[in-house]
Amino acid sequence: MPESDPILEELGLMPVWQKRALSTISAAEPAALEASSSANVKAQKKEFEVIPDAALSASETPISSLDWDTLKARVADCKRCRLCEKRNRTVFGVGDEKASWMLVGEAPGANEDRLGEPFVGQAGKLLDNMLHAVGRTRENGIYIANVIKCRPPGNRDPQLDEVAQCEPYLKRQLAIIRPQLIIALGRFAAQSLLKTDASISSLRNRVHQYEGVPVIVTYHPAYLLRNLPDKAKAWADLCRAQEIYQAMKH
Repeated sequence: MPESDPILEELGLMPVWQKRALSTISAAEPAALEASSSANVKAQKKEFEVIPDAALSASETPISSLDWDTLKARVADCKRCRLCEKRNRTVFGVGDEKASWMLVGEAPGANEDRLGEPFVGQAGKLLDNMLHAVGRTRENGIYIANVIKCRPPGNRDPQLDEVAQCEPYLKRQLAIIRPQLIIALGRFAAQSLLKTDASISSLRNRVHQYEGVPVIVTYHPAYLLRNLPDKAKAWADLCRAQEIYQAMKH
């Protein structure tokens, strides 16, 4: 890839965010990293109380059996937890429904709740520019979703019972799309996917697995807007994801 990019320059991220070549990773390295990180994750594992389809009546089809359109309709009308009471719109997800990469965030914020789309506003712009810099967009090769489909009041962290009721939707999205790579954006998304209470700093720089799919952990774009020095780390994570994906293809 070229050494500079007008998008990164416009954001004031050059030269720190210079792109690097896909040159250092071997085809065997992802598997080795996955094996080493898998043992660590198991040691730190913290099971959430996930109760699939607990709120469904006996006449309703389980979430795990829904097709894409029915799943989307079920989310739009969901009343499985208290978050439905104050939401404006559910946020199902956006992007290429045959994506090779799936990005998973935490929960909708105020703008997302208003528009019904994940990662809008300044955080969304930053994420889009990062993806564009590695040749990907929401329409091409990327699908973006959240662990939680409704906005928690005051943007607080989702509670465990809310995760338990909403997580089956994400699991079904992942099962239908079948991405080849998952990127967890932020602490909460990483901890939810990997069933761990480990810090994001300890989860970065390693390849994890979610049901056999490699997972890269990085910072949430909203965090990066408040912590500019960590943008370089997030860019390195994204380049790493690109390297892992390219190695998987060979």
